Amino acid sequence: MEHTYQYAWIIPFIPLPITMLIGLGLLLVPTATKSIRRVLAFPSVALLNIALGFSVDLAIKQINGGSTYQYLGSWTVNNDFSLEFGYLIDSLTSIMSILITTVGIMVLIYSDNYMSHDQGYLRFFAYMSFFNASMLGLVTSSNLIQIYIFWELVGMCSYLLIGFWFTRPIAANACQKAFVTNRVGDFGLLLGILGLYWITGSFEFRDLFEIFNNLIHNDGVSLLFATLCASLLFLGSVAKSAQFPLHVWLPDAMEGPTPISALIHAATMVAAGIFLVARLFPLFTVIPYIMNLISFIGVITVFLGATLALAQRDIKRSLAYSTMSQLGYIMLASGIGSYRAALFHLITHAYSKALLFLGSGSIIHSMEPLVGYSPEKSQNMVLMGGLRKYVPITKMTFLLGTLSLCGIPPLACFWSKDEILNDSWLYSPIFAIIACFTAGLTAFYMFRVYLLTFEGYLRLHCQNYKGAKSSSFYSISIWGKEPPKPKPKGVNHNLLLSTRNSNESISFFYKKRYQIGESARNLVRSFSTSPYFGNKDTSTFPHESDNTMLLPMLVLVLFTLFVGFIGIPLHQGGMHFDILSKWLTPSINLLHKNPTYSVDWYEFLTNAILSVSIALFGIFIAYLLYGSVYSSFQSLDLINSFVKMGTKRIFLDRIINVIYNWSNNRGYVDVLYAKYLIVNIRGLAELFYFFDRRLIDGIINGIGVVSFFVGEGIKYVGSGRISSYLFVYLSCVSIFLVIYYFLFLFL
Repeated sequence: MEHTYQYAWIIPFIPLPITMLIGLGLLLVPTATKSIRRVLAFPSVALLNIALGFSVDLAIKQINGGSTYQYLGSWTVNNDFSLEFGYLIDSLTSIMSILITTVGIMVLIYSDNYMSHDQGYLRFFAYMSFFNASMLGLVTSSNLIQIYIFWELVGMCSYLLIGFWFTRPIAANACQKAFVTNRVGDFGLLLGILGLYWITGSFEFRDLFEIFNNLIHNDGVSLLFATLCASLLFLGSVAKSAQFPLHVWLPDAMEGPTPISALIHAATMVAAGIFLVARLFPLFTVIPYIMNLISFIGVITVFLGATLALAQRDIKRSLAYSTMSQLGYIMLASGIGSYRAALFHLITHAYSKALLFLGSGSIIHSMEPLVGYSPEKSQNMVLMGGLRKYVPITKMTFLLGTLSLCGIPPLACFWSKDEILNDSWLYSPIFAIIACFTAGLTAFYMFRVYLLTFEGYLRLHCQNYKGAKSSSFYSISIWGKEPPKPKPKGVNHNLLLSTRNSNESISFFYKKRYQIGESARNLVRSFSTSPYFGNKDTSTFPHESDNTMLLPMLVLVLFTLFVGFIGIPLHQGGMHFDILSKWLTPSINLLHKNPTYSVDWYEFLTNAILSVSIALFGIFIAYLLYGSVYSSFQSLDLINSFVKMGTKRIFLDRIINVIYNWSNNRGYVDVLYAKYLIVNIRGLAELFYFFDRRLIDGIINGIGVVSFFVGEGIKYVGSGRISSYLFVYLSCVSIFLVIYYFLFLFL
């Protein structure tokens, strides 16, 4: 037996000692522990590096033809019921372990500087280490019960990290929203696990898959009940991976620190739902209805996430909706049976999106001296622009991550996304058209983020921000304009935008919709940053992040550049470039299907031309609209030249407002939940409250009151006087005779 396999059980426990050390230190000796807080960050990184070494060794053995290894030990034995624990090492475990540890190490190094001035520095590292341990335990689990335990631990860590700044009401509400939404999926997952145990009598993956497949093929179980159980299992993945309709928690989760967004909401926790689908792939494959459901949910999420990202102002929310859309691509690939493409895109997207989130943190870090420590301002892309001169390394890394996510060769996401698009054409032309159109939207909104952030000119008057909270800026976007708080003197704002009333009722939505005014283009001012950035004092001006923040970004750039080459499905002559074709297959393959993924150069180039052309077209449209300060208005002039050829200007305004309101109102999904689901649940709760307080409590209290009065009456009757007894007796007889007389008379 290989020693690495034998001791692989230790991987989930490696990050735990530092969590326990920090927790005990803060509990017993908080002052002394806080005094050496920067010292405690090093063991967190060192221990995760040890876990990475184990994971890489396991991956090398798997690539070299190592077999699946599983260890089981008895946990609970009671008559016919036996519950076991253990760990499972296969290709899927190796992939996820490397992904968790590499991104986790980069995020921990990055966080040392990003969170250095935060009072909760140690608490942050304790949460992060415990989260990494929980994720590693999840991916090495050998049965559904273990997966569910670590699944809940991951959700608990997510709750703690999203609400890390719990004194901010918006952060506290965000973590509660994430917790409640994920509980819906977790309840479905628990019911699905119990249903599968009822069908198969086992929680272990291999036994469960074999028994379940035999029952399906031999009609030994109701197909309706089996489909229901599988759907409940998939519901857990829908919530954890932010798939429609349980995606509503992901944009609000951006209220946590940016490193949390990079680790949890880009690379690891949201990938847990994809991992569960991949782990249960042999079970889902034998139920066509479930595979259709997975692909259908995936394609809806792909399109919805892309459209919701079109007009976001918050840079982190834009990346959050991008994550939602890309996870939809992965779910779509899983649903159409493209197991390899799904996991391949999971790898490439995780590194590229982690790079983008860390880049957004660097941007926020550079903007804080100008706007203060206010997320509403430091994350608002409307206030940015021209940062390429002041954060050149961040700009370069962010651009590479953007190009990768757009699917531009030879960056990582090009190889995996192109494969998903090709497989979707073979499965369903409708799904393929939606996926290709969304690829164009992805290129558009990602380059919109890049151009608004780095290109053009800074859309701030920096002298107003130097040591002051008051500010003024002047910027117009074709997607609308944020309501200005202080109005600059001498500007007639009534000419800029005309407003319409909206029936929004949710506080975190924008309550007004905006139209482009007729005279807006004539009021554009020229911005020049040179008079304000001549000062060498960088404390109040945009500046590049420190080396401890730049180093993880540069390392992730290397992954973004080269990780895609490990899965190029090409062969020429006797040389084969793809090392993942045999590795990225279900480890427990009961269907005995081993497809070949290699294609020749001509076929590959033919398929790639379409996807790259779509991405370039999206980039071109983004540059046309957001390429410079005046580009938005130049594009409006171009559009108006067509509008005047027979189409009313109001038509253009309505289209812009529809897109703007759809994106900023989150596709109205939250509105529907608030108006119909939440209101009805509250109404039902109030009905039960009334039933409990008035009827149930009323009956109990009524019995007590009646007993009291009866007792009081009996107290006076039971006086011991014969005359009183005779009076009561004659009264009762009289009443009885009267009732009897009337009954006899009328009946």
